Amino acid sequence: MAFKNIVDLHTHTDNSFDGNHSTMYLCETAYMKGIRAIAFTDHLEMDAFYRDNFNRTAIQSFFEVAKARSAFSGKLLVCVGAELGQAVYDKEISEKLLNTMKYDFVIGSIHNLPNIQDFYYMDFSNESIDYMDLLSQYFDWELKLAQWDKFDTLAHLTYPLRYIVGKYGKNVDMAKFGEIIDEILLTLIKNKKSLELNTAGLRQPIGITSPDESILKRYKELGGKLLTIGSDAHYAEHLGAGIEQGYELALKCGFDKIALYQDRTPTLIPIE
Repeated sequence: MAFKNIVDLHTHTDNSFDGNHSTMYLCETAYMKGIRAIAFTDHLEMDAFYRDNFNRTAIQSFFEVAKARSAFSGKLLVCVGAELGQAVYDKEISEKLLNTMKYDFVIGSIHNLPNIQDFYYMDFSNESIDYMDLLSQYFDWELKLAQWDKFDTLAHLTYPLRYIVGKYGKNVDMAKFGEIIDEILLTLIKNKKSLELNTAGLRQPIGITSPDESILKRYKELGGKLLTIGSDAHYAEHLGAGIEQGYELALKCGFDKIALYQDRTPTLIPIE
């Protein structure tokens, strides 16, 4: 099935510490790929905002994306965004940033537990690491993030599984987290926030989206209506990657529209 309205609302420029290509080059690539709308959501890790100079990243990214939006007007809808990592670890700084910058779209995410490294860097082959306990803490913080309510979409809800399951092949009984995941989903619904369907896992060892089909179906059962989609691309070649598969999954789970954000306001776009 070919889709006309391809949007990618989770991408990273070289203003992200792990990004690789310029904003303009990414826009050119997106346009050539036939993508209709893109949000650039560079990393702003709020628990290290001043320590690791994310305050400078925020300004640089914002103005480069704003310039690109002007340059590609009429060709590609470019949204100025940010991925706020660990925003609830320092709400004061996070809220000050959001009051200062006029974003179109804000992603809320958690990459690490307080004072612990990103799950990406952890060695889960180490048997002394209680990964089920870490997951329990992670979902507790995801709930607090959902309750904070200052973002637009909750990113890659099952992020640690990319590494615990995908990279290290550990067994995780997700049924143990069913109750708190329901609470997170219900909080998003109550607060009229989106859930992100992140397609990065489709090109990673885990081989599935985050969240997966079971959670996406559950979100729909609970009354979820707002769904964003993003490739989480850090390279130009990954722009739009997995979006069509994501659309097919969304349709399978009962969603026929995707949310696109401008000026922090969602517009529902038909999946077609």
